[in-house]
Amino acid sequence: MAAGSRWRTPLFPGDEAILDASEITRRLKAEPTALRLDTTAALARLGSAPKWREAGPDRETEIVGNPLQWGDVVLARKETPTSYHLSVVVNDALQEISDVVRGRDLLQATSIHRLLQDLLGLPAPKYRHHRLILDEDGHKLAKSAASTGFSELRAVGATPDDIRRKVGLDSAEGQTASR
Repeated sequence: MAAGSRWRTPLFPGDEAILDASEITRRLKAEPTALRLDTTAALARLGSAPKWREAGPDRETEIVGNPLQWGDVVLARKETPTSYHLSVVVNDALQEISDVVRGRDLLQATSIHRLLQDLLGLPAPKYRHHRLILDEDGHKLAKSAASTGFSELRAVGATPDDIRRKVGLDSAEGQTASR
């Protein structure tokens, strides 16, 4: 990602594209299933692609999403009541979140989040996707990889302004609001 490559989501072609009807029936009876969003039907219902306001260092821009690049995303599984996508949009709405700040690795997922918000009649927050903080090997810092966390960065002397600079946000110096 640091070199500019784009992460691509593998698309689910649909069971009918890869399995015959008897195999689908057998698997439905024997295996856990997933509830998926029919993205094409969802877009047809809304009549247009989802949009969002993306804050940048100097200005806001409007982005038109492309949720079709995600295919038919999983909304729930037998063993997991809701997916990340469904959970974050409902949670943001329940908490009345007005601004969502996430890493650039989640920029494309915003297409699905905005689609779900529109389908569910939920408010659309403003978004800002910042550059990622990378380790010495160029990999993003992530909880799932047991990467260095903010507490460890603070322990070695990193200030909040240091972290803001690493992700491309303005410094808090000179601002009157306390953090």
